[in-house]
Amino acid sequence: MRKVVAVLVLLLLGLLGWSVAGPYLAIRGISQAIEQRDTARLERHVDFPTLRMNLKAQLADQVVRRAGVDAQSSMFGAVAISLAGNLAGAGVDAMVTPTGIAALLQGHALWKRASGQTIGGDSYAPTQPAQPLKDASHRFESLSRFTATVHTEDGQPLVFVLDRQGLQWRLTDIRLPLDAG
Repeated sequence: MRKVVAVLVLLLLGLLGWSVAGPYLAIRGISQAIEQRDTARLERHVDFPTLRMNLKAQLADQVVRRAGVDAQSSMFGAVAISLAGNLAGAGVDAMVTPTGIAALLQGHALWKRASGQTIGGDSYAPTQPAQPLKDASHRFESLSRFTATVHTEDGQPLVFVLDRQGLQWRLTDIRLPLDAG
């Protein structure tokens, strides 16, 4: 009977340890996938459909807020807001995919190479990898939600939200600092 209890306690501790370490492992996986420009590996750690939906909702809300009450109440303003929201949504649909992320990473590499930001300074050396989650502050918001916050150059918070899906943690939202400007 003691062995059964000991095994159950060990399994419970292992499950608890996995739950606590899960978001950190996901962040590490995302960082490594970005550094290695491996979109297939990135896809294991990012819930792209949910991320697209959340980003489109943020951008649509921001378009309406920026337009103001006067634009919302006029017929022309409503059409313009609708078009702007559709364009923002199309941009999110195009970029928040494994292929879109690969294109962004390729552009990042080209920009780094053109600006001389390579490892060792040699123009033919590999570029310094993108590290969007470097120096992030981490916190559990609940048992199934975890955030990693980094700050933009002007000090605005950019929050990466990971949600637990079963035993796996995946990036589901990026809270953009849209109210800053």
